[in-house]
Amino acid sequence: MAACKKDVTGATLRGVLRVLALLGIGMWAVGASSAAQAAEVWHVGTWKTAQTIQPFLYEKYAASANPGLKVDVHPFTNPADQKSALLAGSLDMTGTTLALAIQAASRGEPVKLVATLGSKCSALVVAKDGPIHTAADLKGKRIAYVPGTMHEILLRELLQREGIDPDRDVTLMRIDFFDMGTALAKGNVDAFLSGEPFPTQSVMQGFGRILAYPYYGDSIGTINSGMLMREDFIKEHPDQALRMVAAHKAATEALVADKKLWLDTASGLFGVDRGLLEASARNIELTWDMDDAFMLRLAALGARMKALGIIKQEPDYNKLVDRTFVNALRTDAAKHD
Repeated sequence: MAACKKDVTGATLRGVLRVLALLGIGMWAVGASSAAQAAEVWHVGTWKTAQTIQPFLYEKYAASANPGLKVDVHPFTNPADQKSALLAGSLDMTGTTLALAIQAASRGEPVKLVATLGSKCSALVVAKDGPIHTAADLKGKRIAYVPGTMHEILLRELLQREGIDPDRDVTLMRIDFFDMGTALAKGNVDAFLSGEPFPTQSVMQGFGRILAYPYYGDSIGTINSGMLMREDFIKEHPDQALRMVAAHKAATEALVADKKLWLDTASGLFGVDRGLLEASARNIELTWDMDDAFMLRLAALGARMKALGIIKQEPDYNKLVDRTFVNALRTDAAKHD
């Protein structure tokens, strides 16, 4: 396992300069001087969850290719706040839900998806001993959700597939992810749809039951989150953008290759019970690539968002997604398999 980790991360980092050459970026662009490199700071936004952990490890896996690098990780609880900080220039790159990225692009905001972050992570939870046994039983019930998230899109998709109007046949209640379990346990809601580890936690604590994992292979599938940059940042700092995506790839692949490393690190960083993370990990995937299958899923997500009335028009997905870096890193890695 250790050898696998070394090969995965080493190939990524050793290949950064080769990829820079592929992109037409000269050696001078990597850093004009050691002093400039030593002063480089990456400002990255993410959530403090096991499925969005990679930015916390960028510094570790990028150090050999970026001497003196400092990665300033900013934890958020709201993806809209992350995007606002990015557009304001406080962040160079941030995690985001793919739904929010599509919303931003549909409004003409100058953002680019440069990598994926995670897949799966969602679950619909009901009371363990309650009357809801199928999705059809949700009609007339109170459901906790957070607007503007992938979980909202999946919830609305699930309801509509059952012929339930999300705006008329159920009561959608805006409740923070951290409070959903308590609301269900107290009987203040009948169900909630959120990200891990809260669904698994509700099961382990004895009051919740997972009704569904709302992934639909004929449309959105399991895509969930990605890494966003501003257009102007990419144009002004293409070398740094590449090295940031390379660090994301290296961290992702190291954690995927070593589940113990992933869960131990997440538990230590975020103070989450190791057993809870172990149980919820079955519904989490760490990712970085954006292949053709991802593009099809993203377009399906945008189409559903328009059909649901969340956006007025779909964006140009080829403008929203910048695959320059993942394509180059994937190509470089393939040469050294």
